[in-house]
Amino acid sequence: MNVNNNKFKPGLYCVATPIGNMGDITFRAIETLKNSDLILCEDTRVSKKIFQKFEINKKIISYHKFNESKNLDKIIGLLKEKKIVSLVSDAGTPTVSDPGRVLVKECAKNGINVFPIPGASAVSSAISISGFSDNYYFCGFIPEKDSQIKKLFKDLSLIHGSIIFFISPNKLTKRINDLKEFFLNRDLLICREISKYHEEYIRTSVANLSNINYSRKGEITVVISEIKKENLSFKELKESDKKKINKLIKSMSIKDIVKKISEDREIPKKLIYSYCLELKNEN
Repeated sequence: MNVNNNKFKPGLYCVATPIGNMGDITFRAIETLKNSDLILCEDTRVSKKIFQKFEINKKIISYHKFNESKNLDKIIGLLKEKKIVSLVSDAGTPTVSDPGRVLVKECAKNGINVFPIPGASAVSSAISISGFSDNYYFCGFIPEKDSQIKKLFKDLSLIHGSIIFFISPNKLTKRINDLKEFFLNRDLLICREISKYHEEYIRTSVANLSNINYSRKGEITVVISEIKKENLSFKELKESDKKKINKLIKSMSIKDIVKKISEDREIPKKLIYSYCLELKNEN
């Protein structure tokens, strides 16, 4: 089946491969791989299973985070010779928390064509079924050290959109208290083994995460919901809000105060405006 009527142009092709179910590979991905002069594989043993199933018989070499700089000159040399080179990771879309960025940057630097061949991605798959905001931030695999994780979570907690990251089941269990510290009032979707036979999807709140049971096998994609809008009463402000307004009223206009406070905490503007007027009248 010919899904591309145009002749393949020389360059680097970032080809998405299945993240679980083999049926998730695209016709275009198969055709691209079959027309490649060379295929770069994160792990040749993993990729060979896919290639055998779809009868892709091309030269392959190992390309992973430990040798990508070492092989860079050789690959760039082939691309300069107008070869068609495909890059695949073990699963999903290349360079997304996988090797390849070094090569893509070098191709851009040398004016070499780089083409995406879209397909499976744990990130887009997880956000598509979350029901959370599609304005999201993806941070890949979370770091190992406690101090780094706390700093990352603190920074992420300020983001109003959804947050996505990769983690192992055991590490997720160890980080429950950190999640509660920074994301207590948010909802959570745990996606384990997406599109595989034992795939599992768990919806819960961060507050209730300690009570959730899930398998300790496989990889997990976690989606944290956007910041929830607080159901604030139109009759009164919190004391912390009043103290902040009391300070700002001395140096800012009511208009600017209303804008700043409502943006910081999504407080109804009428409520802030009324309190500012009350302060002005007292003075």
